[in-house]
Amino acid sequence: MTTSLETAPAAPYDAGVQGLTGLATMTMIRAFESRMPVLSEEGLIRGSTHPSVGMEAVATGVSLALGPRDTIASNHRGHAHCLARGSNPARTMAEILGRVDGYGQGKGGSMHIGVKELGIIGTNGIVGAGIGLATGAALAAKQQGSDAVAVVYFGDGASNQGVLGEALNLCAIWNLAVVFVCENNHYAQSASIEEMVAQPDLSQRGTAYGVKSVNVNGMHLDAVYAVAAEAVARGRAGAGPTLIIADTYRYLGHMAGDTEIYRSADEVEEWKDKDPISYLARTLQEQGVLTAEQFAGLQADAARVVAEAEAFARNSPFPEEFRASTDVYEETVK
Repeated sequence: MTTSLETAPAAPYDAGVQGLTGLATMTMIRAFESRMPVLSEEGLIRGSTHPSVGMEAVATGVSLALGPRDTIASNHRGHAHCLARGSNPARTMAEILGRVDGYGQGKGGSMHIGVKELGIIGTNGIVGAGIGLATGAALAAKQQGSDAVAVVYFGDGASNQGVLGEALNLCAIWNLAVVFVCENNHYAQSASIEEMVAQPDLSQRGTAYGVKSVNVNGMHLDAVYAVAAEAVARGRAGAGPTLIIADTYRYLGHMAGDTEIYRSADEVEEWKDKDPISYLARTLQEQGVLTAEQFAGLQADAARVVAEAEAFARNSPFPEEFRASTDVYEETVK
């Protein structure tokens, strides 16, 4: 199992910088995502929504390592990726609720959030589809002479999609700056990883294609940031792609209304003992860069931001019918 890529990141992990910033971001994401089941039950979210409560350290740790020109491609469980990248909580919430003040004017919804100015090339309801998009973004960057890096998030279920093997091979032979981030939360909807793969060490998927690969504890922000920063540095230096397998866990169901009959309550509780936010807050307090009062303040701030975002989204109107045929494509000037 590889735990280091042997490439120096641009900025090593600093508890007082990435640690505190990451804790604030993770706390806000937790508050935001915890509202998804409630809003779904109220009928305010059309279609499925997939909260990532418990998985906050992955999106946050990776995003802290990115620069302004980098891009991310996401999946169906993508709110955290967008928020960690800097999307406005109010506009993100409005999009999830299908309102006109959302990033896609309410036409994309939970699984199709894109923010061009932040390099978010889309959450995606098609399992594994973001893998090809990130590969294309990295190819475009290379052709344009840019050192921008493309990140793609996908789950353990998507690791069995054929596009992953194709993309790993192309990125390896073309030396593309893609950081493949597999959020291994142990379940592809209701099928456990033990049922779906013969080789549980998913990092070997990358090694087989000559791609630098690493396993990381996805519940620890500092560990995720360290490997992500190395991977981004490799890509920016022209050293090619990296595959990161982040071991993590979702505390809520696959989607709102999930009966969760495929896993035990004891298993969920065992993972809650590894809670990434509690771990980080405790570690920062032990390191003397955070007090209990400051952590309580972060939690209060997160609750306020999410409450304001929800009020904004609820008060935003639904898009008018004529908007269904607008924004279908973008005019480009040659």
